[in-house]
Amino acid sequence: MKAVEFTTELSNSSMLAIPKDIAAQLPKAGKARVIVLTDEGDDTDWRLGSYRQFLRDDSPEDAIYDSSR
Repeated sequence: MKAVEFTTELSNSSMLAIPKDIAAQLPKAGKARVIVLTDEGDDTDWRLGSYRQFLRDDSPEDAIYDSSR
């Protein structure tokens, strides 16, 4: 499977615009799997929480990995 990535602007239309240079890379016939990813808005709280989790001390069970540095 080959992946082609691009960004496009969404509008009220039910059509998804594919840039011309990307369309030229696609086969003329066959099936394609389409996955649309959109921004969910401000993820500041999630980023801050994950950063705090990352900086947290390891549990005693994970301390064994500290000696392999």
